[in-house]
Amino acid sequence: MLAGIKEALCAASRRSVNTGMNAINSLLEGLIDYAGLYPPAALDMRSAVRNYLSYSQSAHAAVLGCFVVNMERLSELREAAGDRLRSMKLSVIAPPNADCAGLSQLISDDARIEMMEFKTDRPSEIRDLSGSLPAGVTAYFEIAVSGDASAALEAIAASGARAKLRMGGVTAEAFPGTQEVAGMLWALAARRIPFKATAGLHHPIRSRHALTAELDGAVGMMHGFVNLCCAAALLHFGGEAGEAQQILEEEDPFAWQVTQDAIGWRTHHWSTEQLRAVRRKFLISFGSCSLVEPMRDLEALGWL
Repeated sequence: MLAGIKEALCAASRRSVNTGMNAINSLLEGLIDYAGLYPPAALDMRSAVRNYLSYSQSAHAAVLGCFVVNMERLSELREAAGDRLRSMKLSVIAPPNADCAGLSQLISDDARIEMMEFKTDRPSEIRDLSGSLPAGVTAYFEIAVSGDASAALEAIAASGARAKLRMGGVTAEAFPGTQEVAGMLWALAARRIPFKATAGLHHPIRSRHALTAELDGAVGMMHGFVNLCCAAALLHFGGEAGEAQQILEEEDPFAWQVTQDAIGWRTHHWSTEQLRAVRRKFLISFGSCSLVEPMRDLEALGWL
């Protein structure tokens, strides 16, 4: 879809975007955690490390967040990265029964672990894991977007931890509905719980794309990361879940306005300072197996 938009974008839309583009930069800064080890890219460790280090020196380096890696592959990462490991910010995925006792030693050995990600909605595990991490490491807990997650959310809030939302995968069924996502975002905003998202957010605007790298693979509707960011902004500043759902469902690129000082969707606008606040306090980042694809789409839209 977006490949064809580039020719269709009007000159007036492009003139509204200045090179300074403070608003879009505020939205994008540190937004993408690189998950090249995971599907659909599923790269080997050396290739993923090479990409991350290359991205960190590229024109879009400011967009790059952490390198995402499973806990059991930290030794492999150390071998692949060598001395360059100290320049890599890490988000480590671990099972709920992980022994986190050795993390302090890893950190003192120059592993810059900033996040630990666990998949559990059990309040007891959330409390125990949150209390077991070294200072400076933030715990994220992946919870189901649908269903009643109130007990898990209360435990996350009480522990000072953060939530993780899975927004897609390699099958159409892996993508939660917009009503479910809006409801979860509302629940997080009501409790002031920061969150990160993962999977299925390769493109800025909601649209249909191939879900895998296979030529004859499945095609489905994917959530847009700009949709998600603006829905989060709406709710962070007191909006309603129903309107957040409308933002999540928006497929028209011309419904958005990007200027130096603000990003808007239809009648709503969020200033540079508001976007910075949302990114700092609510939507922290999202995982993607590519940095190139999201940036290419933003360039095609004329927003970069």
